[in-house]
Order: sequence, then C-alpha cells, then structure tokens
Amino acid sequence: MKLTDLRGILQYIPQFREKTFILAIDGAIVTDDNFATLLLDVALLWSLNIRVVLVHGASAQIRALAEQRKIKASDFDGSGVTDAATLDLALVTANRLTHEILEGLSANDLRAASTNVIIAHPLGIIQGVDHLFTGKVERVDAELLQSLVTQGVVPVIPPLGFDGDGKTYRVNSDGVAVAVAEQLKAIKLIFVTSHDGLVHRNQLIRQMPVAELSKLVQQDAAGFLPEMLSKAQHAAAACNAGVPRVHVINGALDEGLLGEVFSNHGLGTLIYANEYENIRPARKKDVRAIQMLTKQGVEADELVKRTQAAIEKSLSDYFIFEIDKNPVACVALHIYPEENQGELASLYVSASHENQGIGRKLIQYVESRARELGLRQLLALSTQAFTYFQSKANFVEGTPDDLPPARRERYEQSGRNSKVLVRKLN
Repeated sequence: MKLTDLRGILQYIPQFREKTFILAIDGAIVTDDNFATLLLDVALLWSLNIRVVLVHGASAQIRALAEQRKIKASDFDGSGVTDAATLDLALVTANRLTHEILEGLSANDLRAASTNVIIAHPLGIIQGVDHLFTGKVERVDAELLQSLVTQGVVPVIPPLGFDGDGKTYRVNSDGVAVAVAEQLKAIKLIFVTSHDGLVHRNQLIRQMPVAELSKLVQQDAAGFLPEMLSKAQHAAAACNAGVPRVHVINGALDEGLLGEVFSNHGLGTLIYANEYENIRPARKKDVRAIQMLTKQGVEADELVKRTQAAIEKSLSDYFIFEIDKNPVACVALHIYPEENQGELASLYVSASHENQGIGRKLIQYVESRARELGLRQLLALSTQAFTYFQSKANFVEGTPDDLPPARRERYEQSGRNSKVLVRKLN
C-alpha cells in the first residue's frame, strides 16, 4: 500500500466513525474463495470503529441441496411460494452458512452472534396463490441489534423470520437488509454479489440517483439481469426509506469492499438518496487537488501548467466539482471587466470520472455564473478539446482578435496556437 492510499482512506474515517454499515451478502459469495478476504475487510472496518452488520442469503445453497436431495424446490430467494420441503432446505442451508460466517469472523478475532431479530408474518395469499411458509418482515428488533454492535459484537442475520408463536418463515434476504438498514439508520447498505454491479441493457451503472433508478425499474425492469432486479428494487427502496447510500459490488473481487467504501469513484454501483455531487468555490486547501487534477492535462499538452503561486493568486476564480466531499474535477472563470468578457479555463475531469457528464455540468455552471455577472461573452482556448466545446456547449470558433488585449499578449507569447472559442451570452 502506498502512503497516498492510506491518506485516501483516512479522509473517510471521521464521517464513518461510529456509523453503521449493512452488508447484504449473497449465499454464493460465502462459499467463494475470496470470502475470507472479505471478512478480513470487515475486521478492518470494525478496527476503524465502523459498525458492520451482516445479512446473508442462501439461494445458491438451497439450489445445490435441492439437487443433491433430488427435491424440487418451490422457491429459491424467499419471494415466491415456500412449501414445507423448501423451508426445510432453507433451514439447513441458512444455519450452515451462518455457522461458516461465525467461524470466519472468529478467525479474525471478531465476536459475533447469530440473531433472531427478524419478526415476520406469513406473506399470505396473493392473487389467489397461498405463499405458505414465505414470510414478510413485520419488524426488526433494533434494540437487540444496537445492544450487540455497541458491545462490539457483529450480528449475523440469516434469511429467516419468526412470528410470535415461534414459527419460522423463509424471507428474502434483500428485504431483510433494507429493513435492518432502515431501523439501524445505517449510512450504507452494501449488496455483496457475484456481479460487478447493477447492469442495465449491458451497461454497468456506476452512479445514479434513486429517482432515476426507480424510474428505470418501473419503465424497463426487463433491462436488468433477472437475478439482479431484486437488488435494483431493494436499492431504490432503501434510499427511499432514508439510507443515504446503497452500493452493489462484486464480492469475488479482491479488495472490492474497501475499494468501494474508501474511494470516491468506487468499483461497483452507487445509488444515492441525497445530493451526492456538488460544485463549489475552491478553497485554499484545494490548491494541491487542482494541481493533481490538471497534471495529466498538462502532460498531454491540453492545459497550461500553473504553479501553486499562480493558482493561489487567482483562487477565487476556481470551482471544484466534488463527490462525497472529494474533488474530482475543476474549472476556472477568469473575468476581464473592462471588456465585459470571461474566460472558461482549467477545465479538467479526473480519468476515473470521464464520460459522466461532469465536464458539461461545469461548463453550464460557469456559463450561468457569467450570465449572473452580466458578462457579454465567454471565451475558451483549447488545443485538443475544441470540438467538445463546439458540439456540447455551443461555442463557435473565433480569432485571437476576440481576446482582451492582456490575454491576447499572453496567447501570442505562449506559442501554443490554441483555437479561440467564443460563446455569446446576450
């Protein structure tokens, strides 16, 4: 690990300390070779005083045991009809998986406990079909869970629910995870699957607000892989229930959990409930970030190199696009009051966030700010991105004569021969 990696992790600790994460782990991941590493990552989170609650599924194991016993299971994921034979399969596999997880946590010096905190009632008869032993979460014993995590005990919750008479029901683990996350006021719900994230029409969703996901699920549910539709539905439900961030990651990916939690771009899918991204004026502490962001552009001769002193001198001209309080893009608006013109400069988006529309948002922001200031014209100089400015932001090609005298002098001295682009604002 590089020291810069450690610094990157440390910046997240204050906002995560003493907060709760819910890990909803698919049964297939529990038996994956990487599961031991995943539990090691859980131990690391606990060492940072991040409280982790584990919810696990068992559909892969139910399917395998049904084939072994030559039993036709009536349902695998706890959302369809659960007959008596399938309930028995669920009990055997869920208890076995819970025990394996407890063993793994013990191997990492973590205290853990299997719990019966899910109070359920029968799902009942839906459209004339009796769902028998399939249950629906009625409530969560949040008091018991809070007591455990406060004492440093990792709760492990199987996909089983219990009613007041002691009867057991098979419940959907995704639904359990959402209910637990809501009751514990978790700041993150992380679905750990065997997929790289939510994929819609063969396109991996990297980041999406819950409103867009809900719309997608409603209008084109068939675009999701069948086994991932439940994740999409429950991710939306969790955000709408007050969970700020829902992640979907590949549990078979080495360091997938830490890479998702301790980076601003992650490795899987992020669904967010509140404002996740923001454009704000740059502050003194952002000078280094601006230099780091624009470094690649300078090396590719897309941008002019600016010293720390030069950036500090005109810092009030700069704006930062941040994601979860981390700078991922920047732009500047230099104003020439005598000519009533502004120059859009230093536009750069980190490689990890390219092709997400961030550059366009920054251009729109600068244009809006220029209009508020009553500027008549917005200028941009570009050696390589001029077609982008023309096609995406309605700039037209101008000449050096369009530049203010002081800017034209620097333009001629630079020898870069940049194209001059102009956008009229009134």
